[in-house]
Amino acid sequence: MPKRKLSLRSRIFIYMVMLVVLASILIAAVTIVQYREQSQDYHRMRLERKEAQLISSINYVLKETTWEVKSENLYLIFKDKIYEIANVHNVSFNLYDLEGNLIKMSKPSLENTLIDSYLSADILSQLNQSASKRYVEKNTSFGEDYRSSYLTLTDDKAKPLGILNVPYFDDDSLNSSELNEFLIRLSYAYLVMILVAIAFAYFVSKYITKSLQTIRDKMKGTRLEKSNQKIELVGASLEVSALVESYNSMIDDLEESAKKLATSERKQAWREMAKQVAHEIKNPLTPMRLSVQSFQRKFDPQDPGILKKVDEYSKTLIQQIDTMSSIASAFSNFAKMPVQKLEILNIVEVVELTLDIFPDSDIEFLPKEPQINVTFDRSQLIRVITNLVKNAIQSIPEERPPQVSILIFSDDLDVVIKVKDNGSGITESIENKIFEPKFTTKTSGMGLGLPMIKNIIETYNGTISFSSIIGEGSEFIIRFPKHSQNEL
Repeated sequence: MPKRKLSLRSRIFIYMVMLVVLASILIAAVTIVQYREQSQDYHRMRLERKEAQLISSINYVLKETTWEVKSENLYLIFKDKIYEIANVHNVSFNLYDLEGNLIKMSKPSLENTLIDSYLSADILSQLNQSASKRYVEKNTSFGEDYRSSYLTLTDDKAKPLGILNVPYFDDDSLNSSELNEFLIRLSYAYLVMILVAIAFAYFVSKYITKSLQTIRDKMKGTRLEKSNQKIELVGASLEVSALVESYNSMIDDLEESAKKLATSERKQAWREMAKQVAHEIKNPLTPMRLSVQSFQRKFDPQDPGILKKVDEYSKTLIQQIDTMSSIASAFSNFAKMPVQKLEILNIVEVVELTLDIFPDSDIEFLPKEPQINVTFDRSQLIRVITNLVKNAIQSIPEERPPQVSILIFSDDLDVVIKVKDNGSGITESIENKIFEPKFTTKTSGMGLGLPMIKNIIETYNGTISFSSIIGEGSEFIIRFPKHSQNEL
């Protein structure tokens, strides 16, 4: 089974909604990334400010100390001052000598279980290679939020004295709380925006495809055999207007072609019909001419049997004249339908009376309801049933017991008549010719029965169709409204 494709309207609707959803996701992602970058910048700058404050205090202590300022005296210089500086700036820090050995901590050792007693060679190498003599390490073993900065302390002559270590925890609880709150509010806004976008996409897609839907409906209903209406659209886009103009131009060309075709077909049909009528009329004229010539040669007023011969001669002429009259009546009935005399009929009763002229053993009448009222011309209804049943009986081979069934039922609006036989069936080669005038598979007749039935049924806005199986039989199906258009 081929995969069903989405309509243009559905695609426009889905794409517009997807665009809003993707935009919302992108904005949310950018917001999160921005918050994280701002948080990183905030902690970086905060650590740098703490370092600057500590260095300022340390330099002041080095300036005011009575001890000689050198690496070996750092422990003595900051023995008590380290606690004072830490309390003033509310920052914990540590001092290392140039070899990376721990000199002094701002907090007792019991409270600094995370502090190393010596620095690793990698830290010392990174610090020495840095142009700014500063290195920041993120220690994931203590958590992703832990970082530690290392700076080289110098005296007033820029001589290295030791290493300042400032441990720092990135406290993002406040930022995370603000981010979560912002995302919640943003999600509400996005939800409203998506609902608005869905409504907007629905109406926009409907508006965009409305013109195309109109064109599609018109093109779907375009038929060569009927008058087609042009499309009139107001406010359509340039592309749609061009399409409408092309369609309207096509309708003009189609109507012109249909007129030419209809004229040609009518001429051909009447030409063929005239030939057929002329041929059928010539058939009885020949025996009539022979009879007159024979009577003319053999006429003897003194013949005692002359009255009998005149009577036989008259009967022969009357029979041939009746044949010609029958041909003329059939042609007249097909060429021009009589004026309808509409009346409300019980179609079950009319069909049942019509079937009385056929042998009872041949026909099975199967009405699903005892009474089905329709608005129809009685004589036309009888003509339809008579022709269908007669055709059904004549289609059955002589060696086969005839079985013809007529089924009648109705729904809310229509009446359905099915005439089924067990005849020879209809071959594919003649299926398209069944309802053509003058076409017949019989040795006699003009082939006007089924075309006449089709003409009558279509007058009542009905349809006639058939199905057939070769060697098993055929079924003709008639469907027409219960009430005529004139009555409605």
